[in-house]
Amino acid sequence: MSKRNPILITGAGGEVGSVSKTMISMLLEKQYPVRAFVRRDDERADALRRAGAQVFVGDLLNIADVAAALNGCRRVYFSMSLNPYYADASILMTAAARAQGNIEVFVNISEFEQSFMTFDRMTAARDVRLAWLGGLVADWSPQQRAHWAAEEALKWSGLPVVNIRATMFVENPILAWFPLKQLLGAGELHLPFGTQKIAPIAAYDVAEICTKILIDPSAHISASYALTGPELKDMHGFAEDYGAALGRRISYVPQDVDLWVETYINTALASRSPHIAEHLGTITRLVAGGRYDVVNGELEALLGRTPKGVRWALERSPRIREALAKG
Repeated sequence: MSKRNPILITGAGGEVGSVSKTMISMLLEKQYPVRAFVRRDDERADALRRAGAQVFVGDLLNIADVAAALNGCRRVYFSMSLNPYYADASILMTAAARAQGNIEVFVNISEFEQSFMTFDRMTAARDVRLAWLGGLVADWSPQQRAHWAAEEALKWSGLPVVNIRATMFVENPILAWFPLKQLLGAGELHLPFGTQKIAPIAAYDVAEICTKILIDPSAHISASYALTGPELKDMHGFAEDYGAALGRRISYVPQDVDLWVETYINTALASRSPHIAEHLGTITRLVAGGRYDVVNGELEALLGRTPKGVRWALERSPRIREALAKG
């Protein structure tokens, strides 16, 4: 690929996980030009410019903006923060990519649930879905359904697509934001996961894989990668990792699922961001029901190295660093 063609990275101004921003740094370090698609021209956009990226300010729900941002790019990474119009934005980018006609790879950041959201399971009777999803929720969130619809549209498009279906990030608010008050105040980890084990993934590892695919996509076209972290841990293991990151002893104190969702997620988000609240609540119940009790080696195989662990990601979490700085 000629270095004259910038790589389009959407979601460049996002926060959770910071996958897009990490990718931009990785690509620029390897001297690949990057066009960073942002929603607002603010201090984050200025930081991207200072780093050496082209910055395109626009709206992923405006097809004229999308087509203009894509113009001259042949490799695309598509990501968007949790949004009720996610499927719309994904389909608009797909339509613009098809109209341009010379796309070499379309890397789509998706969700781990897509690896088991088959049509048969999604259309099964409610009691069957309830049992299969762990007994605490019978339906996927609107965001998860939007990702499914977006993947279907990409499949039909004929574009050279790679789906990255990452499990829960260590940096997810459920793990890295909501527990902070009790972690810092009482030295307790309050999560409603009982004895369940999960293997969350460091956003840094997802960024590295996506960067590798954008640089050399030939072996990955039409693949869908289901990625988990390297190790299943129960919440006592998480408490040890939080303790290492915070420099203090942390104990796990199990919580009731419904009460935790109401106290932490709905209180903070339900009135101003109901779409996000419903999505995070659904994920919480899926974890508590055992739907994320899985680990595979696909991440290590793609990276060609040992993946980063939970402790590594927590120690570098901006939210945790900020909380510690405030005392």
